[in-house]
Amino acid sequence: MNKLGLLGKDISYSFSITYFKKKFENENINNTSYENFDIENIDLFPSIIENTKGLKGLNVTIPYKEQVIPFLDKVNKKAKAIGAVNTIKITKKGKLVGYNTDCYGFKKTLKPFIKSYHKKALILGTGGASKAIAYTLNEMGITYQYVSRKLSEGVGFSYETLTEDDITNHQIIINSTPLGTFPNIEDCPNIPYHAIHEKHILFDLIYNPEETKFLKLGNKNQATTINGLRMLEFQAEKAWSIWNLK
Repeated sequence: MNKLGLLGKDISYSFSITYFKKKFENENINNTSYENFDIENIDLFPSIIENTKGLKGLNVTIPYKEQVIPFLDKVNKKAKAIGAVNTIKITKKGKLVGYNTDCYGFKKTLKPFIKSYHKKALILGTGGASKAIAYTLNEMGITYQYVSRKLSEGVGFSYETLTEDDITNHQIIINSTPLGTFPNIEDCPNIPYHAIHEKHILFDLIYNPEETKFLKLGNKNQATTINGLRMLEFQAEKAWSIWNLK
């Protein structure tokens, strides 16, 4: 039996386990299982590798996309440039190889919505997922600035310094923070939403709820809104092709 799983913390809500179980049923894949590896800290990761017989690959989620890197034998070029890993392949020789499929999922989801005037983006949050977003925007020729609670090196704006003009001048706004995730559905990043208009794209990496408060406030001002579900589906299929268990 081949085993796959998700590495993370507090992941009982996980998209991945539901997605892959459904996939295995629909495609009559009987020789593979998928489970959650919910660990308190990354130091417990080696024991999963040692004690899980038949483990062929893992998805990695918050908060371990960056922390897992020192434990890997090799990191794919793109994942190394991003500085975050969300997919691990375990080779026949037991080597751990890290990849990033977030960038693939994000690009494939965003691309159909891009118009000629979508030139500049704001990335809300600076965690592991935001790095893949930044890398992808760069690839697509879209300039970006990070927004975080505090101004620091590489961060263009803090939530306190963000003005209406900054919102108007950045036609794509991506929420890569967990703000608004179920059950805290009334939370949202603190930005001047009234400056959003119909030429904006608001992209939320959250998929539960389907429409976060961040997206609701965008819809109210006729912006194009995208939640994280398609991105997750695309990155899951990309991970599957990397594990290549068919």
